[in-house]
This record gives sequence, structure tokens and C-alpha cells, in this order.
Amino acid sequence: MDIKVERLTHSDVSKFTNLIRLFEDVFEMKDFQIPDQGYLQQLLKKDDFFVFVALWDNNVVGGLTSYIMQQYYSKSPLVYIFDLAVKTEFQRQGIGKMLIESNNRYCKVIGAESVMVQAHEVDDHAVKFYHSTGATAEKVIHFDYSLNNKTT
Repeated sequence: MDIKVERLTHSDVSKFTNLIRLFEDVFEMKDFQIPDQGYLQQLLKKDDFFVFVALWDNNVVGGLTSYIMQQYYSKSPLVYIFDLAVKTEFQRQGIGKMLIESNNRYCKVIGAESVMVQAHEVDDHAVKFYHSTGATAEKVIHFDYSLNNKTT
């Protein structure tokens, strides 16, 4: 299988939309409303946000999104992987690792100090996956302040 990983630019809104639809499917998001194309293009133009996609036969089969977070303890930024998913039928074939490696190579180039990602402790597949990519786990509790009055 010939998988190609690429970083999206502001002109890749179609691929970004396909990735978001993939997230919607893999994460089983109900009643999801995708933002308009103009908003997605503006997001892709931002210097502190980037997207990598895995392509097979020019179709998006996986991807990840990351945000750069500037620090005040150091001049080197931190990077936070917000979402990572691979289409179900392409999982467990090394595509997720390819995405992590591409993301981490890019983060080294931009001078990032570290890359962070979180996984639910009960999600054994995700926890094992991140361990297999060389990440080290920290015991933390994630707190969330819901500000939009939606119930989860």
C-alpha cells in the first residue's frame, strides 16, 4: 500500500474537509455541523495550526491536527495534537505512526520543545498506540469548562 503523508496548506480545504468528515465517522460524532469552507481556509492559513493527512490513491485515509502553544517558561513552543484518526479499514497498518513521525519532524524544524497528546485512560487502543510511537505517559486529570451550554 502506497501511503503519502502531506502537510496541508490554505489551498487544501477539500482535503481538510475530507479529514474532518473522517474524524466525524471514526469518532462517531452525532449531529455534527461542519464549519463553512471560508472558516476552514482561514484556519489553514494560521501559523499556529497545522494539519497532516495520509493519502492513499489521493484519498484522505487519516490525519492529525496540531496547535502551537507559545510558552512563557521558554522561547521554544509546545505543540498539542488535538485530533488523530485513521479510517477504520486502514487502521493498524502503520499510518498513525507515519502521521506522528511527520508531525514530530515538522515540530523539530520549527523548534518545538515537545509534542503533547492526550488519550482517555479507558481507550486501550489509543494508549497502546501512543506508547508504541515512543511517547511517555503522564498521570493527569483533564478538566473542562463547558461554556456553550451543550450537554455531552
